[in-house]
Amino acid sequence: MMRMPDPVNSAGTPRGGHRAGSDRRSFLRRTVTLAAFSLVPARVVGRGGERPPSERLALGIIGAGGRGADDIEGVRSETLAALCDVDGDRAAATFRRFPDVPRYRDFRVMLEKERGLDAVVVATPDHTHAVASMAALQSGKHVYCEKPLTRTVHEARVLAQAAEKAKVSTQMGNQGMAFEGNRLIKEWLADGAIGTVREVHVWSDRPTHRGKLPLWWPQGIERPADQPAVPAHLDWDLWLGPAPWRPYHPVYVPFQWRGWWDFGSGGLGDMGIHNLAPVFSALHLGPPTRVCASSAPVFKETVPLAALVHYDLPAIDGRPAVKLHWYDGGLLPARPEELEGERDLDPEDGILFVGDRGKMLVEGWGGERPRLIPESRNREYTRPAKTLPRSAGHYLEWIEACKTGSATASSFAFAGPLTEAVLLGSIAIRLGGEPIEWDSTGFRITNVAEANALLHYPYRAGWTL
Repeated sequence: MMRMPDPVNSAGTPRGGHRAGSDRRSFLRRTVTLAAFSLVPARVVGRGGERPPSERLALGIIGAGGRGADDIEGVRSETLAALCDVDGDRAAATFRRFPDVPRYRDFRVMLEKERGLDAVVVATPDHTHAVASMAALQSGKHVYCEKPLTRTVHEARVLAQAAEKAKVSTQMGNQGMAFEGNRLIKEWLADGAIGTVREVHVWSDRPTHRGKLPLWWPQGIERPADQPAVPAHLDWDLWLGPAPWRPYHPVYVPFQWRGWWDFGSGGLGDMGIHNLAPVFSALHLGPPTRVCASSAPVFKETVPLAALVHYDLPAIDGRPAVKLHWYDGGLLPARPEELEGERDLDPEDGILFVGDRGKMLVEGWGGERPRLIPESRNREYTRPAKTLPRSAGHYLEWIEACKTGSATASSFAFAGPLTEAVLLGSIAIRLGGEPIEWDSTGFRITNVAEANALLHYPYRAGWTL
């Protein structure tokens, strides 16, 4: 059995770790500096230089601790009108920071009582993304939801459809979609920098640290047998939400839930959304037709320690078919021969686009730093003109969209299909090597009938989508 990961600190970061959101926090700091934000409670009127309350969105935060605390930094230009979290300790710092803002444990109660909310940020664990976002959409609220958009393929499809019907502005929390690198990838590919792309390799070291222990969260283990008491600060029933009932254990919360199938989808659901998004966006990829996977030993309860997933993406709109390969847990693609002798692939995150006239290597998470390889080719390449609009910031895009109806880079119309593809990879992993044939139009796996049960699951009583 795998040894358990190191304890986590109050921010949910494994002790001794440095990257659990460090790059993302740097991005948020840059965004906040750019905007010169100032967050005020709903009761405070505008003072000199501030936009008056009538011009600010009234925001509700579902999941006010952990990741939600970071998201609050991203929306600081608006009015914080309600806070919700099932874990009083996890959200304690946020509650202390905003003592006058109404607080709730159940987001359904918050949405019922706070009818004046304009928009909602959903920063809960993956398994409650869909129910919280759907409730907000059905209340006519704009929605920002953390990634992955949902825990199941069915939820991703239904939520994207509901967002389209609601005619509100949405954004999924893959902040890399605002990076300059994402625009450069598209512009260079459109310029023919590496010719026609038919093969792409994408990776992340999660759940390991550069392929080594300790893990960011538990994976490759069985369910614990002991049943400790539920802490007084946690509403365990609300934390479970629609997921199947199980006894409380600290191996799940806080943050440790990501490697458990009932709550998350491991490194693929965590960093796959970040690192696959630039590929789907730049190549205009549609749904896969075939997905297969190999992995470390598959456990009933948890994601395996490492996996390799292969996607077949069909030709569309004149673009040829693409073979897409995902690696996690420390696995990496073969080192390209064009890579300079003194350089290695980034062991944490990266993308390798393989064209018929060259290769593009993207280092860092979410499409940060693209370059052509070898370096001599990168130096001699004449960059095309910048034709795509640049982002003012991932959160700012969404805030502006809520007010004006402008576009966002990761609306649910994009995030839903991307999440579907990612989670089909999770299903392929759970099948232990058996490939699946996917009929997107019919919304079914055609060759393994029993695998269709993994597209969704029965919610517990009291929870609906």
